[in-house]
Amino acid sequence: MTGTGTAQPPYKQLRRPTTDRMIAGVASGVGRYLNVDPTLIRVIFAVAGLLTGGIAVLAYPVMWFLMPVEPAGAPAWPHPTTAATPTWPGPQPPAPPVS
Repeated sequence: MTGTGTAQPPYKQLRRPTTDRMIAGVASGVGRYLNVDPTLIRVIFAVAGLLTGGIAVLAYPVMWFLMPVEPAGAPAWPHPTTAATPTWPGPQPPAPPVS
């Protein structure tokens, strides 16, 4: 049976990208997954490492080992979004006149 429904965007996947990485792509993958700048994730890793005496830095190699690499044919970041979901609310239409 073939479906003729509307195409749905792909679900979010936590993966290490092959293009936007500094060391292993962990921060970039987490940034893509959370829809934030990877630099912010890198700063959070660094601050958490300083505040915990280096214990939090151990999460990076663990995530490096556990996160799969993004396939070669995956779309570039940011993943394309549908036109029906605006990223910021635009101007509101005028209210109907009150009688």
